[in-house]
Amino acid sequence: MYKDEFNLTSDMILEKDFKIDTRGYRLKEVDQFLDLVIADYEHFYAIIRTLEKEKEDNLEQIINLKQEIRNLKTNVEIVKAVDSSPISGSSNLDVLKRLSRLEKVVYGKQEEKEDKKN
Repeated sequence: MYKDEFNLTSDMILEKDFKIDTRGYRLKEVDQFLDLVIADYEHFYAIIRTLEKEKEDNLEQIINLKQEIRNLKTNVEIVKAVDSSPISGSSNLDVLKRLSRLEKVVYGKQEEKEDKKN
């Protein structure tokens, strides 16, 4: 993903040979190479900071979305409970018919008991 953005690979660093001068390695060549290493490290750290921030933002968004899902599930359960209740969606006429049937059942049994007693 970020491979093309860097100056060096691990193999390039491992296989780097500096030319030897009379007093050791050529300082200018070593300094240039170390500048490349430093630039890559700074770029690595910048990428890491960016990805960490993105990860934190994503985690926060996931938490918010999970909470929203929980709230929606609760709302759906409430709506299902209300929709499944016998009165919801019924007109007044339906309610009156049901009440009349219940009264017949309740009071009809009482009348039968009274008739049997007399």
